[in-house]
Amino acid sequence: MSAKGIWIAFGLGVSAGAAVALLYAPQPGVKTRRQLKKNINDGVEYLEEAAEYLKDQAEVLSKEAQKIIARTKGQVEDVVDKATGAVSGAVKSVQSLM
Repeated sequence: MSAKGIWIAFGLGVSAGAAVALLYAPQPGVKTRRQLKKNINDGVEYLEEAAEYLKDQAEVLSKEAQKIIARTKGQVEDVVDKATGAVSGAVKSVQSLM
């Protein structure tokens, strides 16, 4: 699991623990529900931020992958061109011997 995933799990665990603590706290139900609603809203906001971060990271990784693919394609084309030249040279040498 990545470091970001660990922090997300930690945040969810803290939120769940806080919700349970609020349910068992000796305070009026209205206040408890208000606090739960706030904690849920905070959790939703955190998850939205985490999703945005993951989306941005996916875009960055996708761009890097595209660059690597383009670079590798160019290297393969260079090798094919060199091999074709070597084979053509060998064929001409063989033909000149015949």
